[in-house]
Amino acid sequence: MKKISLIPVLVVGALLLYAADDFPEWGSPTAPASASSLSSHFISNTGVDTEVPNMVTAVLADYRGFDTMFETVVVFIAGMAVLAILKSSSGPYSKNKNFTSPIEPDLIVTNTVRLLVPVIQIFSFYVLAHGHVSPGGGFQGGVVMGASFIMIALSWDLETALARFPMDKCFLVAALGIVLYGGIGLLSMFLGGEFLDYAELANILPVSREMARYHAMLGVEIGVGLTVTAIMFALYANLSTEGKLKGGL
Repeated sequence: MKKISLIPVLVVGALLLYAADDFPEWGSPTAPASASSLSSHFISNTGVDTEVPNMVTAVLADYRGFDTMFETVVVFIAGMAVLAILKSSSGPYSKNKNFTSPIEPDLIVTNTVRLLVPVIQIFSFYVLAHGHVSPGGGFQGGVVMGASFIMIALSWDLETALARFPMDKCFLVAALGIVLYGGIGLLSMFLGGEFLDYAELANILPVSREMARYHAMLGVEIGVGLTVTAIMFALYANLSTEGKLKGGL
């Protein structure tokens, strides 16, 4: 049965490789993306409109803010759905009842992780806060931060990681990220603009309309980072224990 299931995978992979010949050359000025008037508009106006050097972040968090907000909502809903399924299937009839590991934490590993985790978490803040200037952003920073808590769980045990980031706080932080993103959009409406029209924040911030969009993008990226961090760690904690939150990998 497993061999049969590989057949569609191989077929789809072969089709993708065959279709790759039709892709335009990397960076070709005649490629559809390069020839589009929309692309040239963003290239010419992003820096002027938003004061953001990183055009990718400006497009994702500003021009395409609705899409990014609902991507974050999808991450949140998918995480909550997985957790709900695991919780409902972790009753007395669960197949694996004992998740405790008899292996003691390795001294070298734990001391190494003890040194690495603060550096990783500081780097995640940098990736998040600097994402509108250089490569990075909320999704990337959130993944790095979530990985730091997973490292703690893998090096010690899940209980140690949960002592630092309890599951109830995971849910609160995940929801807070969505509220922060949507709250910035609603605040823009209350100030007379459209939803996620960050320029209207200049009415309450001592900056120009362009810099208001710059600062608002940082705010929504923080919201994305909070949700991704919490959902990533919550998924690991529940998937590794089938929702029991004891022992794990």
